[in-house]
Amino acid sequence: MVSGLINENPVIYERKERYDRPARISNDHGVERIDPLEVFDHIRDIKDPEYPYTLEQLNVVSEEAVEVSEERRLVRVKFTPTVDHCSMATVIGLCLRVKLMRSLPSWYKVDITVAPGTHATEDAVNKQLNDKERVAAALENSSLMQMVEDCLAPTYD
Repeated sequence: MVSGLINENPVIYERKERYDRPARISNDHGVERIDPLEVFDHIRDIKDPEYPYTLEQLNVVSEEAVEVSEERRLVRVKFTPTVDHCSMATVIGLCLRVKLMRSLPSWYKVDITVAPGTHATEDAVNKQLNDKERVAAALENSSLMQMVEDCLAPTYD
């Protein structure tokens, strides 16, 4: 048994099968289009900061929680912490943001939020995850960025 964790026995979900994805296609304006499944493919293998599982395996992220608006050039991801008082919620959100900043075309705005009603301090977490100055400060914190890099490191199943 792992000690010191808020949720010592998280539920582990089966990973979904990966699909062969066609190359990105361009819209009428020559801009590459992305879809929710592509976004999910980018974030599904992020490792949880506390557990040896991915965010997909812990059901923190899912295909259904990803929205893409081509018109607004917006990608929205709602994630669900394993417990409503998860102390790592902001770290998870930062991992999602960094991964998508590195993976998506730069013209997409990324909005990361805790799914409504799934965290005790939902408003505070959402404000921190979507405030440019706070995100910039977090990206300059070497200890925090090392934790993010560990979560983003590839896994070899």
